[in-house]
Amino acid sequence: MTDARRVSRRVLSAVPGLLLLAALAGLAFLVADVVPGLNALLLAVAFGAVVANVVGVPDRAAAGVRFHGRLLEAGIVLLGARVAFADLVASGPVVLGLAAAAVAFGVGFVDVLARRVFEVQRQTASLLAAGASVCGVSAATAVAGTIDADGESLAHVVAAILLFDAVTLLVFPVAGDLLALSGRQFGVWAGLSMYSTGPVTAAGFAHSAEAGQWATVTKLVRNSLLGVVALWYAFRDADRSTESGVASVLGGVPNFLVGFAFVALAANAGLLSSGTLALLETTSDGLFALAFAGLGLDVRLEAMRDAGLAPVAVLAVSLVVVSALALLAVVTLL
Repeated sequence: MTDARRVSRRVLSAVPGLLLLAALAGLAFLVADVVPGLNALLLAVAFGAVVANVVGVPDRAAAGVRFHGRLLEAGIVLLGARVAFADLVASGPVVLGLAAAAVAFGVGFVDVLARRVFEVQRQTASLLAAGASVCGVSAATAVAGTIDADGESLAHVVAAILLFDAVTLLVFPVAGDLLALSGRQFGVWAGLSMYSTGPVTAAGFAHSAEAGQWATVTKLVRNSLLGVVALWYAFRDADRSTESGVASVLGGVPNFLVGFAFVALAANAGLLSSGTLALLETTSDGLFALAFAGLGLDVRLEAMRDAGLAPVAVLAVSLVVVSALALLAVVTLL
């Protein structure tokens, strides 16, 4: 069989799975358009999980569904178009410092908490730390590629993060009203504490327009540190038994992180038109929807029960500690 025929057969075998991902993603966007406050990307994961646990993934679709990892990497690359350096500078040194501190503290605290207290295995602890500290599922999946984590560990972490995305989206706006926080205070607090960008933005605007703007900017600061955190794990987990020095570290840096940085630099240097930026953002959303539907199809309730409640417990403790410290800092400094 020629190489062309082999490639053609692989492409054709992926079509049913890609169509399944597209159907789930399309349904997620339709529901999100009809029901205010719902995030299409989170819905795509939820719908995928429902299909996986109710009817299962058809054998014919398996090959295409496995392709969701590549779609996710492409989405992460295009995510760089949303990192606006000017917005980060305009948000002020206090907010920048708080966001950097939240990420640094969160990564260390969650990693140690997961491994030392709840005895979670090393890879899962890394995914929990990245997801809780940077940008939820996107950060967990980016780091999973960096450290070559297995799909089952990632699926458990994704499920736990999604649970807290739903809880915090409901709880934070109510807490903001009870605490009588200003729009800026609440927005920065939500941006420092919550896990995923969609729920942060939704919770911010549920409080007020000012809170929504500050929540979004603060969360973007955290999101912009995704590359730094992923590189940290690449350095930490680089295999120095066969290579040494810079070559070992560079060997652990995935190509999609390089692409992410390149797109961010190009966008901020003014090399991309507004139309191109809008197209990249729309394409990124579409790729994430397809990839997240695939992640949902990896979620197995039976496997989660076998893994226990450790990931949920880790995120619960982390959320309480980080949000309390963030609230103290926001009330004191802003």
